[in-house]
Amino acid sequence: QVQLVEFGGGLVQAGGSLRLSCVASGRSFSAYAMGWFRQAPGKEREFVAAKSWSGGFIYYGDSVEGRFTISRDNAKNTVYLQMNSLKPEDTGVYYCAAGATLTRGEDYDYWGQGTQVTVSS
Repeated sequence: QVQLVEFGGGLVQAGGSLRLSCVASGRSFSAYAMGWFRQAPGKEREFVAAKSWSGGFIYYGDSVEGRFTISRDNAKNTVYLQMNSLKPEDTGVYYCAAGATLTRGEDYDYWGQGTQVTVSS
């Protein structure tokens, strides 16, 4: 089992930055691919970014490419999402996820509870 807890959400003005953290506890964090997803009110959950266990492969959603950066520190059991040039449409609940396979889909085995990000215009 892996437990995931997200930190770092909040309210920020458009154009600003936030860094989300997701701390994992349990077994073998370094063996898992890690992903970030988000869900805006009234919308389906959307893929944001994912990184392989080795860090050699990274995927980004089209809407965040060039603005967001995913990174991970396996020694700290933590994955990060640096979000720059934030837009109001980035508002939503952000979830981290862990799974055996790196994917843009929701085929991850473990999910956090989410952290709210609100971008004001």
